Amino acid sequence: MQHIVIIGNGISGITAARHIRKKSDHRITVISAETDHFFSRTALMYIYMGHMQYRHTKPYEDWFWKKNRIDLKRAYVENVDTSAKTLNLSGGEQMKYDKLVLATGSKSNKFGWPGQDLKAVQGLYSYQDLESMEEDTKNISRAVIVGGGLIGIEMAEMLLSRNIPVTFLVREASFWDHVLPAEESEMINRHIREHHVDLLLSTDLKEILPDENGRARAVVTGNGEEIACQFVGLTAGVSPNVDFLRSSGIEINRGIMVDACLKTSVDDIYAIGDCAEFRQAIGERRPIEQVWYTGRMMGEALAETICNQDTKYNPGVWFNSAKFFDIEYQTYGWVWAKPKENESTFYWEHERGKKSVRIVFDKASDQVLGVNVFGIRFRHEICDIWIKKEKSIQYAMEHLREANFDPEFFKRHEEEIVNAFNLTFPDKSVTLKKKKKLLALFG
Repeated sequence: MQHIVIIGNGISGITAARHIRKKSDHRITVISAETDHFFSRTALMYIYMGHMQYRHTKPYEDWFWKKNRIDLKRAYVENVDTSAKTLNLSGGEQMKYDKLVLATGSKSNKFGWPGQDLKAVQGLYSYQDLESMEEDTKNISRAVIVGGGLIGIEMAEMLLSRNIPVTFLVREASFWDHVLPAEESEMINRHIREHHVDLLLSTDLKEILPDENGRARAVVTGNGEEIACQFVGLTAGVSPNVDFLRSSGIEINRGIMVDACLKTSVDDIYAIGDCAEFRQAIGERRPIEQVWYTGRMMGEALAETICNQDTKYNPGVWFNSAKFFDIEYQTYGWVWAKPKENESTFYWEHERGKKSVRIVFDKASDQVLGVNVFGIRFRHEICDIWIKKEKSIQYAMEHLREANFDPEFFKRHEEEIVNAFNLTFPDKSVTLKKKKKLLALFG
């Protein structure tokens, strides 16, 4: 029996622990300095907004860990001695391991802005960030958010739930325009402003000014404008949490370098989740994947490698989902901000500007390459089939009803979308088919 130590109790580390336990009798210890128990990180915003309490975010009862013989250790790992297979913990304690899993997640980016370490200046990643935000946003009159990504949108929604006015500094010319095509990006610009957020595009942060107590009192933008505020959210992305490993001898670039089986450069040490960086990216995927479901899948694959045989991480077709205030977003396959030379794209947007569908396909073969959906829910398994089985754009449009996952009381738009497609691509004109039973699609 070996001692498997996992640093980090997020989705990747806990998934690895659970699946190692299912497959073996190894001794398992999970170390975290953040919380005693695993919780849903994506629910942090709902705790702040009063929709949930912390205890509601724990997927497992507190007795689960003892029953499944997974030891939990609340501690901070200061460094790793790989030659002695020893972890040095805060307070002078040490812990031996036979195999080590690094699942240390991310930290909020800081780019050396003057004042970035003042009180009431923070990112939003950890439970401690939530606690700080809870304390530092009491009785304030304005907040400024820096960085136009998904965490920034979440933080804006949190603050608005408490009637705190928000100014949003976005360096790009349009919100998330390095990810979203122009039409979808503009839709989100409008939606942000409809929620009374002061959205300042093409505006970067120059510095954060302190008050006499060392707390943020204003920001200065790149064009010299001073904006009074009492809280600054730094949401310009995240980066792997790996600084404590710099002297360990483990190969590190931006993240901890791993192969396809999630092995690091040091024997018996593995890395999974946000902190892992693949030496060779998988297809079009980025070398670092900071997404909830990819962390879960890495945890499952690594458990197989540790307990049975080397198993490559195989995430399948890329997908992701998010929410921009009231507009839900799904993406499948690859939809780039600007189409590639071999790509054609069909785009439909509802006249009210809060729903859209984009399907990207290959010019030569008509094969579906990617799907973006805003304000309408599509079935994951259907989009996965379109891409994995190389279905044509004509097939996708004909079978659009099968993809729609909206409840029956939601208005459906398939006929309108197909009509728009036929006008845009008359040479590919299709007829919308009736909805089939889903089981028939998997035959």
